Amino acid sequence: MPWRHTPAYQPADLTTCDREPIHVPGAIQPHGVLLVVDAETFRVVMASATAKSYLGTSRGDVLGASLDELLGDEAGRRVVAALGQRQLDEALHLRLDGTRGEWAGQDVDVLLHRSGHRFVVEIEPGAEYDTLIDAYRLARAATTRLTATNDVTGLCHALASEIRRLSGFDRVMVYRFDAEWNGEVVAEDRREDLNSFFGLHYPASDIPAQARRLYTVNWSRLIADIGYLPVPLDPMLDPDTDKPLDMSFSVLRSVSPIHLEYLSHMGVTASMSVSLVVDGQLWGLVACHHYSGPHRPPYEVRAASEFVGQVAAQLVGERVRATERVRQMDAQRSVARLMADLVADPLPPHDALMASPAVLELVEATGVALHAEGRLLTAGAVPPPAVIHRIAATLEPDGRVRSSDNLAALDPSLAGHDDVAAGALCVSTTAERWLLWFRPAQDRVVDWGGDPHNKALAAAEGPEVRLSPRRSFEKWREVVRGRSEPWSEWQHEVAEQLRASVASLLVQRSREQITLAETVQRQVVLGRSPEVPGFEVGVQYRPAAHNHLGGDWCDAVKLPDGRAAFVVGDVAGHGFRAASTMTQIRTAVRAYLLEGHSPGSCLDKLDHLVASTMDGVTATAAVLVVDVATGDATVASAGHPSPLLVHDGVAESVDVPTRPLLGVGVPDRSETTLSLHDQIVVMFTDGLVERRGTDLDHSVDALARLVASGPGDAGLDVWSEALLTSVDAPDAEAADDRTLLVLRRRAER
Repeated sequence: MPWRHTPAYQPADLTTCDREPIHVPGAIQPHGVLLVVDAETFRVVMASATAKSYLGTSRGDVLGASLDELLGDEAGRRVVAALGQRQLDEALHLRLDGTRGEWAGQDVDVLLHRSGHRFVVEIEPGAEYDTLIDAYRLARAATTRLTATNDVTGLCHALASEIRRLSGFDRVMVYRFDAEWNGEVVAEDRREDLNSFFGLHYPASDIPAQARRLYTVNWSRLIADIGYLPVPLDPMLDPDTDKPLDMSFSVLRSVSPIHLEYLSHMGVTASMSVSLVVDGQLWGLVACHHYSGPHRPPYEVRAASEFVGQVAAQLVGERVRATERVRQMDAQRSVARLMADLVADPLPPHDALMASPAVLELVEATGVALHAEGRLLTAGAVPPPAVIHRIAATLEPDGRVRSSDNLAALDPSLAGHDDVAAGALCVSTTAERWLLWFRPAQDRVVDWGGDPHNKALAAAEGPEVRLSPRRSFEKWREVVRGRSEPWSEWQHEVAEQLRASVASLLVQRSREQITLAETVQRQVVLGRSPEVPGFEVGVQYRPAAHNHLGGDWCDAVKLPDGRAAFVVGDVAGHGFRAASTMTQIRTAVRAYLLEGHSPGSCLDKLDHLVASTMDGVTATAAVLVVDVATGDATVASAGHPSPLLVHDGVAESVDVPTRPLLGVGVPDRSETTLSLHDQIVVMFTDGLVERRGTDLDHSVDALARLVASGPGDAGLDVWSEALLTSVDAPDAEAADDRTLLVLRRRAER
């Protein structure tokens, strides 16, 4: 058959079919008339060439004419009234009295819509009254029968039968799209002598993207005779805009010559389609084929078919959502049971989660990997750690749920691991905290309606071969490898629910630990200055900006022999572990002092305790013991900043012998003795003087200059608070907690 291109088309082949301007063909099918009307004057500015024969006018009589001049007074008046009132959603059934063409005195269907700034009037022969009654009766009965079906499968089979009964086509198929826009015939009703297409798949290239867009906005389309000759519009371009008419909503729109050739190869002589749009997305099509010549169901029959399709699409959406809700509810119950187990499990939440078989069952996976806090935990069948990290990076963990059933298509280097990870589902909170589920490749047998690789094969034959729609639609079987079972939407949702639930549990556990640790810390970190006979004492503590649990501590102890001991210490780190370790060390020092040990001996015993029972702990301490009667004092330090002595406007560091940090296991009872009279002793932790980019000695000197002036008339409580505020770092730099203890011996009266 010599294929004729509509005027707006250039000669096309399969290399350009996805770019065909199918919404602006510049022509219509020959069984109707199309008039483009000015929205202000209601006069015709463009018209199809069929206006001459059907309406009995010449070109000169059409362009610029009013609608009553073309359609007759009564029909023209009703069309103008409908346009003026913007009644563009219903067909008008009119009789063309007063016209001279082939349709003179006949009933016609007039369809109205807007295209840009123009009104479009389309006219085609109308149906007999009995046909209208039958269409209404059949559509009403069809919707009742569709509603009675139990599932999507039964609904699709019923839909194919109902549309065929309404439209009279030889074959009616329900065609469903997958995620990649390949289609599958999921239901069929046909003439008995025709081969079945049920179960066949068709590649996405059979219905290119721009065609799918039109199917989404215009829900029905008829090709009454695929052998038609396109009827051009006159003029071809709108005289106002110099652009072709957008015919997206036209029922008479001429179609792609490639599509006509495609249908011809299938033996089809007429076709109709009804879109199935579910929740605004093109879910599938009802494809109607005729094989015994032209076939033009009247507009009312097509409208009834479209209505039945809309009802079916709504039912599909409801059934799909109902199925999803059941699965989601089951999954939610599973998540609830899993979370109950995690709450009761003494293991940390991440470890407990990965130890539970339910973590795989939730989304029907065979392997799972969790990355959090710098650790990678796995369960089930998983690829090597490096591959796991590569898959996570490929799915871009950014807080959203992401999945793929074909990882190798995203990153070809992952192809060698499809035995355990052909597909993956990722849920995350950050780029470094994610949960990945894996599925292996699942080979699938797909029966295609012809070779889906036809375009690629034809291209390989060379440029002299015309690329045209395939001619063979015999069943073509392919084994699809390297893909996992696809991930369902409900599995995405249960993954997100699990992420939120685990995050909530982590927050709860963290709060519990913080509450417990803060309770412990309050018992050992002096919240107010202690009462020590013979001494005035000021104590201040500030936690780190990012963590209220730290390792700083201080203590003041009245000893049995009348002396007093003052201790400041620091356990490296933050959090519950640091706080609990600090509690043990503080208790041990107090016990050693009460037993009568000197500062150096206390630190020796403490060093042994840390080295033998607290693996990996880094800690420091300074101990000062003072005789309140004489002012004689002994001080020792293990890796801790030396105290400052303030007197007569001068502040100097106490020369304390250097000994290692606690836990090194090196005995050293070195001590310094001094006599305290009017001096003020300032003891502090390194958080008070360590600053990023500043030498530690310079920071200590700065602190010495600050305290040198002394408290003046203020008490030590007020002075110590002012000191800590003066040296406090901005929150962004306050990476460590800070403790300050100041004391002076009261003069005897």
